[in-house]
Amino acid sequence: MFSDSLISELDRGLRAIAGVTQASRPTPAAIQSENSAPPAGDDALTAEERRHVAGLMRVNHVGEVCAQALYQAQKLATKRPELRTAFEHAGKEEEDHLAWTAHRLSELGSRPSLLNPLWYAGAFAIGFVAGKCGDKVSLGFMSETERQVEHHLDSHLDDLPAHDLRSRAIVDQMRLDEIEHGQAARDAGGIELPAPVQRVMRAAAKVMTTTAYYI
Repeated sequence: MFSDSLISELDRGLRAIAGVTQASRPTPAAIQSENSAPPAGDDALTAEERRHVAGLMRVNHVGEVCAQALYQAQKLATKRPELRTAFEHAGKEEEDHLAWTAHRLSELGSRPSLLNPLWYAGAFAIGFVAGKCGDKVSLGFMSETERQVEHHLDSHLDDLPAHDLRSRAIVDQMRLDEIEHGQAARDAGGIELPAPVQRVMRAAAKVMTTTAYYI
């Protein structure tokens, strides 16, 4: 029933906002540390680098909170079981990202964004509207979102300290997953969104990332 699904997704959303999501895959940071010689610890980071990396990881964590909300809302909006399955699969991988970035923030002695409830609510509303515009539009929105996130993560790989192997491993795996999600949306019939819509999405993302870096 729709009400049962809504309750389940709200519970999932509350766990995402509260930062108690469990990852189904090991964090790439731990794998990187095990394979590094010498180990990829944080002792080489200066205080300024720690603050900067924490800001970037907080932005990434907010992005994953928004991704949870978007996919949960789009899953509720569609009537096609196969699309619900696709959104569920993407959402589970985004849960991994959420847990990885939260753990990395803790390692850096920092915290998630204080505005996570606001980010989640806004993204959920946008995702539900996109879902109600039709499956092709919803999938197109997913594709464009993932494309913009991919470019955003590329910029973080350029910006992260070269010796912060733990953060770089997380961001790199996130990037690979986002590419896969975007391609899956296009393969499922997602359309190219109009250029003005893409620009609005980029502008909204800019506001979010700029704010989340600090708050």
